[in-house]
Amino acid sequence: MIYYTSDLHLGHANVIRHCNRPFADVTQMDKTLVENWNRIVHRNDTVYIVGDFIFRAKCTPDEYLSVLKGRKHLIIGNHDKSWMKKTDLSKWFETITPMLFITDQENPVTLCHYPMMTWPGISRGGYMVYGHIHNNTDADYWQLIAANNHMLNAGVDINAFAPVSLETMIANNARFKKAHEADESEPEMT
Repeated sequence: MIYYTSDLHLGHANVIRHCNRPFADVTQMDKTLVENWNRIVHRNDTVYIVGDFIFRAKCTPDEYLSVLKGRKHLIIGNHDKSWMKKTDLSKWFETITPMLFITDQENPVTLCHYPMMTWPGISRGGYMVYGHIHNNTDADYWQLIAANNHMLNAGVDINAFAPVSLETMIANNARFKKAHEADESEPEMT
């Protein structure tokens, strides 16, 4: 089975407030993220981490990576560079790259931490799987993302804090976009 996840920010206390995550502290967040991962992912499953795996953590990368199941692939995010220097990456990851092209259930998939407005395979119904924006819908680019059903946010903030299959990510993104479509249609009060 193939799974996707992004923006776990393991060890990062400020992300709880920044993204309004439902955790009392970083210990609870990390514990939940690891438990959710291992409940879904099995030893031989493939997991694509679409950036920002660990940030400002007191634990070492090895402490996290040693307990997470699956064959891991890292698509490098803007917060990954510092922790990547603190471990033997070849021990934990099958690939490490800023962008990756795969096929999942005969669908072309482009993986990049940053959302892109166009990508290889777009004309053949391919998907752009990204992270970086968490659950932010305030930026100008959101309307472009919301209008494209083939742009999929792998971030834990909209995927129940767990790795997801392509099918589940499609459903979660549609639900998230629909919920925020209603927010945008309400007139502002002045």
